[in-house]
Amino acid sequence: MNITVTESAETYLAELLEKQNVEGIAVRMFVTQPGTPYAETCLAYCRPDEIVEDDAVMPMEKVKFYFENNSLPYLEEATVDFATDRMGGQLTIKAPNAKVPNVSEDSPMEEQINYILYSDINPGLSSHGGEVKLIELIEEPTGQVAILQFGGGCQGCSAVDMTLKDGVEKTLVERVNGLVGVRDVTDHSVTDNAYYK
Repeated sequence: MNITVTESAETYLAELLEKQNVEGIAVRMFVTQPGTPYAETCLAYCRPDEIVEDDAVMPMEKVKFYFENNSLPYLEEATVDFATDRMGGQLTIKAPNAKVPNVSEDSPMEEQINYILYSDINPGLSSHGGEVKLIELIEEPTGQVAILQFGGGCQGCSAVDMTLKDGVEKTLVERVNGLVGVRDVTDHSVTDNAYYK
Protein backbone atom coordinates (compact mmCIF):
# COMPACT_ATOMS: atom_id res chain seq x y z
CA MET A 1 0.00 0.00 0.00
CA ASN A 2 1.79 3.08 -1.26
CA ILE A 3 -0.08 5.97 0.41
CA THR A 4 1.66 8.95 2.04
CA VAL A 5 0.21 11.00 4.89
CA THR A 6 2.52 13.89 5.76
CA GLU A 7 3.29 14.74 9.37
CA SER A 8 1.43 18.07 9.08
CA ALA A 9 -1.67 16.27 7.70
CA GLU A 10 -1.54 13.69 10.49
CA THR A 11 -1.32 16.41 13.16
CA TYR A 12 -4.19 18.37 11.58
CA LEU A 13 -6.40 15.25 11.32
CA ALA A 14 -5.55 14.22 14.90
CA GLU A 15 -6.77 17.65 16.11
CA LEU A 16 -10.01 17.27 14.13
CA LEU A 17 -10.61 13.78 15.54
CA GLU A 18 -9.99 14.99 19.08
CA LYS A 19 -12.81 17.55 18.72
CA GLN A 20 -15.26 14.72 17.91
CA ASN A 21 -15.00 13.32 21.45
CA VAL A 22 -15.58 9.76 20.23
CA GLU A 23 -13.47 6.95 21.67
CA GLY A 24 -11.50 5.13 18.94
CA ILE A 25 -12.55 7.44 16.07
CA ALA A 26 -10.33 7.16 12.99
CA VAL A 27 -10.15 8.41 9.39
CA ARG A 28 -11.51 6.51 6.39
CA MET A 29 -10.30 7.19 2.86
CA PHE A 30 -12.11 6.09 -0.29
CA VAL A 31 -12.75 7.04 -3.91
CA THR A 32 -16.25 7.64 -5.29
CA GLN A 33 -16.80 6.69 -8.97
CA PRO A 34 -13.25 5.30 -9.17
CA GLY A 35 -11.67 4.88 -12.58
CA THR A 36 -13.86 7.54 -14.21
CA PRO A 37 -13.31 11.25 -14.98
CA TYR A 38 -15.74 11.96 -12.11
CA ALA A 39 -13.64 10.19 -9.45
CA GLU A 40 -13.41 12.03 -6.12
CA THR A 41 -11.03 11.06 -3.34
CA CYS A 42 -12.70 11.46 0.06
CA LEU A 43 -11.73 11.48 3.73
CA ALA A 44 -14.38 10.85 6.37
CA TYR A 45 -14.61 10.28 10.10
CA CYS A 46 -14.73 6.59 10.90
CA ARG A 47 -16.33 5.62 14.20
CA PRO A 48 -15.54 2.14 15.56
CA ASP A 49 -19.01 0.89 14.48
CA GLU A 50 -18.41 2.14 10.90
CA ILE A 51 -15.30 0.04 10.23
CA VAL A 52 -15.82 -2.33 7.32
CA GLU A 53 -14.37 -5.82 7.72
CA ASP A 54 -12.25 -5.79 4.55
CA ASP A 55 -10.92 -2.23 5.02
CA ALA A 56 -7.14 -1.95 4.85
CA VAL A 57 -5.69 -0.43 8.02
CA MET A 58 -2.74 1.94 8.40
CA PRO A 59 -2.06 2.79 12.04
CA MET A 60 0.02 5.96 12.47
CA GLU A 61 1.40 7.63 15.56
CA LYS A 62 -1.55 10.03 16.09
CA VAL A 63 -4.24 8.75 13.70
CA LYS A 64 -5.52 5.41 12.47
CA PHE A 65 -6.40 5.27 8.76
CA TYR A 66 -8.86 2.87 7.14
CA PHE A 67 -8.96 2.47 3.36
CA GLU A 68 -11.93 1.08 1.47
CA ASN A 69 -10.75 -2.16 -0.11
CA ASN A 70 -12.26 -1.43 -3.57
CA SER A 71 -10.55 1.98 -3.59
CA LEU A 72 -7.04 0.66 -2.92
CA PRO A 73 -5.85 0.41 -6.57
CA TYR A 74 -7.07 3.98 -7.14
CA LEU A 75 -5.32 5.25 -3.99
CA GLU A 76 -1.89 3.90 -5.01
CA GLU A 77 0.66 6.74 -4.81
CA ALA A 78 -1.88 9.04 -3.10
CA THR A 79 -0.62 11.82 -0.82
CA VAL A 80 -2.51 13.56 1.97
CA ASP A 81 -0.88 16.84 2.95
CA PHE A 82 -1.70 19.88 5.06
CA ALA A 83 -0.14 23.21 4.07
CA THR A 84 -0.48 26.22 6.35
CA ASP A 85 -1.30 29.57 4.79
CA ARG A 86 -2.59 32.97 5.92
CA MET A 87 -6.11 31.59 6.26
CA GLY A 88 -4.98 28.78 8.57
CA GLY A 89 -4.26 26.01 6.12
CA GLN A 90 -5.59 23.54 3.63
CA LEU A 91 -5.77 19.77 3.56
CA THR A 92 -5.02 18.44 0.07
CA ILE A 93 -5.33 14.95 -1.35
CA LYS A 94 -3.48 14.06 -4.52
CA ALA A 95 -4.47 10.69 -5.96
CA PRO A 96 -2.97 10.37 -9.47
CA ASN A 97 -4.59 6.96 -10.05
CA ALA A 98 -8.14 7.82 -8.90
CA LYS A 99 -9.48 8.56 -12.38
CA VAL A 100 -7.30 6.07 -14.25
CA PRO A 101 -5.95 3.26 -12.07
CA ASN A 102 -2.87 1.17 -12.75
CA VAL A 103 -4.51 -1.78 -14.47
CA SER A 104 -3.03 -5.09 -15.50
CA GLU A 105 -4.35 -8.23 -17.20
CA ASP A 106 -5.38 -9.46 -13.73
CA SER A 107 -7.58 -6.40 -13.06
CA PRO A 108 -11.36 -6.84 -13.37
CA MET A 109 -12.54 -6.55 -16.99
CA GLU A 110 -14.61 -3.46 -16.15
CA GLU A 111 -11.49 -1.63 -14.89
CA GLN A 112 -9.47 -2.63 -17.96
CA ILE A 113 -12.22 -1.35 -20.29
CA ASN A 114 -12.64 1.93 -18.36
CA TYR A 115 -8.88 2.45 -18.40
CA ILE A 116 -8.71 2.06 -22.20
CA LEU A 117 -11.81 4.24 -22.75
CA TYR A 118 -10.52 7.09 -20.58
CA SER A 119 -6.83 6.93 -21.46
CA ASP A 120 -6.91 6.03 -25.18
CA ILE A 121 -10.35 6.34 -26.78
CA ASN A 122 -12.04 9.36 -25.16
CA PRO A 123 -9.12 11.76 -25.74
CA GLY A 124 -9.62 11.14 -29.50
CA LEU A 125 -13.40 11.50 -29.32
CA SER A 126 -13.15 14.69 -27.26
CA SER A 127 -11.80 16.57 -30.30
CA HIS A 128 -15.33 16.10 -31.71
CA GLY A 129 -16.90 16.97 -28.35
CA GLY A 130 -17.77 13.31 -27.78
CA GLU A 131 -17.21 10.59 -25.24
CA VAL A 132 -18.06 6.94 -24.66
CA LYS A 133 -18.63 5.16 -21.36
CA LEU A 134 -19.15 1.60 -20.22
CA ILE A 135 -22.70 0.89 -19.00
CA GLU A 136 -22.40 -2.82 -18.20
CA LEU A 137 -20.88 -6.16 -19.18
CA ILE A 138 -23.11 -8.98 -20.46
CA GLU A 139 -22.15 -12.66 -20.46
CA GLU A 140 -22.90 -14.30 -23.82
CA PRO A 141 -22.13 -17.90 -24.92
CA THR A 142 -19.00 -16.70 -26.80
CA GLY A 143 -17.73 -14.44 -23.97
CA GLN A 144 -18.26 -10.99 -22.46
CA VAL A 145 -19.88 -8.14 -24.43
CA ALA A 146 -19.40 -4.52 -23.31
CA ILE A 147 -22.49 -2.31 -23.48
CA LEU A 148 -21.35 1.22 -24.26
CA GLN A 149 -23.05 4.59 -24.44
CA PHE A 150 -21.86 7.49 -26.55
CA GLY A 151 -22.45 11.08 -25.50
CA GLY A 152 -21.73 14.64 -26.58
CA GLY A 153 -20.82 15.01 -30.25
CA CYS A 154 -20.96 11.21 -30.75
CA GLN A 155 -24.68 11.00 -29.99
CA GLY A 156 -26.60 11.00 -33.28
CA CYS A 157 -23.36 11.22 -35.30
CA SER A 158 -23.60 9.47 -38.66
CA ALA A 159 -20.04 8.18 -38.33
CA VAL A 160 -20.66 6.52 -34.95
CA ASP A 161 -21.00 2.97 -36.42
CA MET A 162 -17.59 3.31 -38.00
CA THR A 163 -16.15 4.71 -34.75
CA LEU A 164 -17.72 1.87 -32.79
CA LYS A 165 -16.67 -1.03 -35.04
CA ASP A 166 -13.32 0.12 -36.45
CA GLY A 167 -12.13 2.12 -33.46
CA VAL A 168 -13.64 1.26 -30.11
CA GLU A 169 -14.53 -2.42 -30.60
CA LYS A 170 -11.30 -3.29 -32.41
CA THR A 171 -9.18 -1.64 -29.68
CA LEU A 172 -11.09 -3.16 -26.76
CA VAL A 173 -11.33 -6.71 -28.15
CA GLU A 174 -7.60 -6.71 -29.02
CA ARG A 175 -6.55 -5.48 -25.57
CA VAL A 176 -9.04 -7.02 -23.12
CA ASN A 177 -8.83 -10.78 -22.73
CA GLY A 178 -12.24 -12.51 -22.85
CA LEU A 179 -14.08 -9.56 -24.40
CA VAL A 180 -15.74 -10.64 -27.67
CA GLY A 181 -17.62 -7.51 -28.73
CA VAL A 182 -19.27 -4.21 -27.91
CA ARG A 183 -22.80 -2.91 -28.31
CA ASP A 184 -24.06 0.65 -28.39
CA VAL A 185 -27.16 1.58 -26.37
CA THR A 186 -27.12 5.27 -27.31
CA ASP A 187 -30.29 6.80 -28.75
CA HIS A 188 -28.84 8.17 -32.00
CA SER A 189 -32.17 9.68 -33.09
CA VAL A 190 -31.18 12.66 -30.93
CA THR A 191 -28.85 14.63 -33.22
CA ASP A 192 -28.77 18.05 -31.48
CA ASN A 193 -25.01 18.01 -30.74
CA ALA A 194 -23.88 15.53 -33.39
CA TYR A 195 -20.45 16.10 -34.95
CA TYR A 196 -21.57 14.70 -38.35
CA LYS A 197 -25.30 14.81 -39.16
